[in-house]
Order: sequence, then structure tokens, then C-alpha cells
Amino acid sequence: MDTCEIKSPEVPQQGTPTAACSSMNRKKLGIYFIESEDRRMALGRGYTRGSTPVNIHGKSIVDLSKTGGWIAAFFIFGNEMAERMAYFGLSVNMVAFMFYVMHRPFESSSNAVNNFLGISQASSVLGGFLADAYLGRYWTIAIFTTIYLAGLTGITICATMSIFVPNQENCDQLSLLLGNCEPAKPWQMTYLYTVLYITAFGAAGIRPCVSSFGADQFDERSKNYKSHLDRFFNLFYLSVTIGAIIAFTAVVYVQMKYGWGSAFGSLAIAMGVSNMLFFIGTPLYRHRLPGGSPLTRVAQVLVAAYRKRNESFGSSEVIGLYEVPGRKSAIKGSQKIAHTDDFRFLDKAALQLKQDGPNPTPWNLCTVTQVEEVKILIKLIPIPVCTIMLNVILTEFLTLSVQQAYTLNTHLGQLKLPVTCMPVFPGLSVFLILSLYYQTFVPVFKLITGHPHGASQLQRIGIGLAVSILSVAWAAIFEKYRRNYAIQNGFEASFLTPMPNLSAYWLLIQYCLIGVAEVFCIVGLLEFLYEEAPDAMKSIGSAYAALAGGLGCFFATLINSVVKSVTGNSDKRQESWLSQNINTGKFDYFYWILTGLSLINFCVFLFSAHRYKYRTQHVYEMENVKHDVTNNGSATIGSS
Repeated sequence: MDTCEIKSPEVPQQGTPTAACSSMNRKKLGIYFIESEDRRMALGRGYTRGSTPVNIHGKSIVDLSKTGGWIAAFFIFGNEMAERMAYFGLSVNMVAFMFYVMHRPFESSSNAVNNFLGISQASSVLGGFLADAYLGRYWTIAIFTTIYLAGLTGITICATMSIFVPNQENCDQLSLLLGNCEPAKPWQMTYLYTVLYITAFGAAGIRPCVSSFGADQFDERSKNYKSHLDRFFNLFYLSVTIGAIIAFTAVVYVQMKYGWGSAFGSLAIAMGVSNMLFFIGTPLYRHRLPGGSPLTRVAQVLVAAYRKRNESFGSSEVIGLYEVPGRKSAIKGSQKIAHTDDFRFLDKAALQLKQDGPNPTPWNLCTVTQVEEVKILIKLIPIPVCTIMLNVILTEFLTLSVQQAYTLNTHLGQLKLPVTCMPVFPGLSVFLILSLYYQTFVPVFKLITGHPHGASQLQRIGIGLAVSILSVAWAAIFEKYRRNYAIQNGFEASFLTPMPNLSAYWLLIQYCLIGVAEVFCIVGLLEFLYEEAPDAMKSIGSAYAALAGGLGCFFATLINSVVKSVTGNSDKRQESWLSQNINTGKFDYFYWILTGLSLINFCVFLFSAHRYKYRTQHVYEMENVKHDVTNNGSATIGSS
């Protein structure tokens, strides 16, 4: 008897000889994995419906009206606000602390802070794994916020007690510039780096879990679920922005008025208060049960697919693609996922053969849902990867634009803003855009795109990436003007002296543009990853965004190092483009390199976004196929 290659369900062509064979294979593949009765549990454990929320004790919540919703979400917002307040507070103050107090060069201070930013985001993969596999999002947040608080307390102690810092006597600005101040002892720097990276490690469990845990508070079965989710992620990022604004203003003010110890102490106090509020909200939270190790499930798919790599889909030994019986998935916390034709080599892992027997191990035979989880994780990768370049620009602006601001007049009327306050302006632009998003942007984009939410998630990411290119291009144009102005007016050697007739508020253009880019790109990415990630891997999906941010920080450090080594030559006394003296460097050339890389990255994103297919489309097509197959089967029976 002829066999047909197994494929995803397609709409049958009526009245053709191959329709019957095609229909049989469609039923074998498209519906078989819902009806199979061969094995009760694929992973040797129970299973639950992905949309069933539980309380902190793991028991199903009968009355959802008493839990979750916006009240629970607001308790969670506070935790993220405090974390980002500390994150940005350290990012903007730690460079100055290392330079002025620990007597480290700007270059090494900047790299250390970039590494802190990178570790705090890249380590989110670990937090996401622990949350999805074992701890759940609530306990992961609870444990890592405590670690974060311990790190902030250690930094506060370093800034408060003189034993942890070098001698500050006879160390004026000229001595700092000439490197004549007493350097920090190795053990003092070791202590500072240790508590700094403990703080970064604490962010590992907060960053990937807070947004997902907040989104878990809304009922998937509600007709307003999509609207609530869209507003949640905008408000979530608004809380991030408020934390950043406080860091760039209030914390800087405390530092200038009361000193470094008080500044870092205020961050620790804010984190402590947010932890207390998070725990107070415990009775209100809805939880999702962890689904077991996602890495184990991924490994099982890869091993099973490799073992069956030589098997043919058309072999007479093939029974079909395997799935557990009934409507529930074998993976705790996950619904079943319809089969797709992507990455066909992975389908070998779910290819059930006669020799597999009645109860094979998952290392030999995986369910369709388990295979589709791996496919989804792979398909998601290009989108967050394309946001790495945006995070590179954000990281560069945090450090390089501060160096620009030191040479500019920061007076606003009679008010003189500290240079370290300048990064507040991207936050203010983000705050303004998010506040006006539904009243202004959504109606305008609805007219253009016809999308009910103004723009799809991928469209929003694309808009953000496009605006980031404009931001860094403007930075290059203005930097060339600023450097030429400094040289022409005799400020070439005075890179820490503000030029009175050139306002720092020209930087607002690049700040506001990058703020717009951040709103559209990062918020769209968070929502995209949460909705598209498998049910039992939501935290891993959110960790993709944080990992992209971390890689952006590391790539920023790498690009800086490459540019310095290529363009500078100490033997010939040739300064690099990123010279500590910004007036003799070529920061504008560097910004043009970032512009070119961003353009290439944007083209890659357009290609990836064009090829991507939303999961909701697969579900819709699967339902249509089941309906078509049922109708076709009834017609065939009737005709016979």
C-alpha cells in the first residue's frame, strides 16, 4: 500500500484520488495526537491545563474574582520600579563613584559598569529557567529580590565606611586627571566588584519573572484579555520609566546633597520597601505551576530527533506523530500545541514507530507539544537578537552622552542641572509617550494599519528600531558640530569644562528619539515574547528580552575595545576615537559606525519579521482543519 509523507494539516481538495490519502494523513497528524491512547504520561508525571491558575499552595483557585487583576499587578509593579531605580541609579552613579572616590580611570569604570549591566540582564536566563522548571515565578522573585537587597546593602557600606575607599586627601580635580590620587587597594576593588556583581546576580530572578508574573494575573478566558495584556505591558514599562526618572533625579540630588552613602542607601531602602509590599500582596496572586526543567525537555527532543534521524516519514513502520490522550498536555502548566511544518527534522523526535513499544522513554519518543515547544523557542530567537543593537545604543548613550554633557552648558534658565541628571530625558520622553499612547498613537496607527491595537507587536518593534537609527545618526551629526565648536573656541584640552555658549539641551533630540524607540521596541518585544512563548516557558521567553539587553551591554564593551585598539596607537601617541578627552577623539565617527550597524540590523529584522508566523494563526488554522476533516469524513461515510 502506498504511503504518504506526513505533513501538517492542509485543507483537503474534494473529489481527487489523493484527497483520501491526504485526509488520512492529516487525521493521523493533525488530530491523532489529541486522540492517541498509547501512553498516559510522556514525562512520568501528571499534567494540568495551562490556563488553570493556582494559589501559593498549588491548589486551583475556584473564585478568580478574589485574586489577580489590576490590584495584584500593582503590587508587582512596585518591585520592578524599585529594581529599575537601583539598576539605573547604579549605572549613572557608579562610573562617577569609581572615578572620583575609587580613583579608577573613566575607561575601566565605564567597562565595569557595562559588565554590571550586562550580567544583570544576561543572567536572567538562569532566573527564567529556575522559575519555569522548579521554583515558579513568585518564589524566584522572592529569593532574588533578597539577594539584590543584600548587594545594595554591601554597596552602601562601601560608600559609607572610609576603610573601603582609598585616601581622599590631596586629591583635587587636577590630581584626578593626572592620575596622582591614591588608587584603591586591590582588596577594596575586590569587595566593591563582589557586592556590585551580587546585585547584578540578584536581578537574574527579577527581570525575567516580574513581567510574566504580572501578566499571569489576568484571566486568559476573559474577552478583554488581549486589551488588558496590552495595557499591562505599557503600564509595566511605565513603572520601569518612573524608577529610572527617580534614579536620574532624586538619587542624584541625594548624592550631591548628602553624599554617596546616602545615595546608595536610598536605593537599598527603596528595594526593601518594595520587597515588603510584594510579600503583602501574596494572598492576591495567581500562580502557574512550574512545568519541570525546560532544558531537559529541549534536550530530550534533540536526542530523540538525532536517534531517529535516519527514519523516513513514509516508512511502513511509522504509526504517526505521538501525543498523550485527551485534551490535556503531558507538560505541567502547558496546553497542547498544534503541529507545524517548521524544522521538520525535529519532528523525528515525535515519530512513533512500531518498535517503540507501549511505554517508551521521552529520550526516544517525545510528544508533539514537546517538539513544538523547541520549535517555538528557535523561531523566537531572531526577533530579540535584532534588538541587541538597540541595547548597544542605549548602553553607549548612558556613558558617552554623559561625557558629551560635561563639555556643555547644562543651565536651564537659572537652574543648573547636574550632568548625571541628563539621562533622565529619555525617561521623561518614555513617560510622556506611554501616557499619551492610547489617546494619540493608537488612533493614528489604526488609520494606517487597521490593527485593533494600532500596530502589531512586530510592527512596534520595527518602528522602535527605525527610530533608534535616527537617534544615533543625530548623535553623530551633533557630536561633529560640538567637537568643531570646542576646537574653534579654545576648549580642545578642557574636556571637563563646560562651554558656556553651547547648550547641553541639544542632546535632548537624541535622548527623546531613543526614548521613543525604547517604548515601541522594548514594550512590543515583552508583549510579543509573553504571548508567543510556550505556556510552560513564559519566563524563559521573557528572559530572551533581558538576555538581548545583556548582550547589548557586552557588545557595547566589545565594540568600544575594538575601536580603541584599531584607531589608537600609544607608541605613536595617536589617540583613539574614544579618547578620554572627548574633544580630541572622534566620537562622531563612532556614532556613524553604530548607525551603519543599526541599518544592517534593521534589514535583518525586516526579513525575520516577514517570515515569522504568529502562534494564534497556527491555532486558527488547526481549528479550521479539524472542522474540514470532520466534514470530509462525514461526507465520505455518507457516500459509501
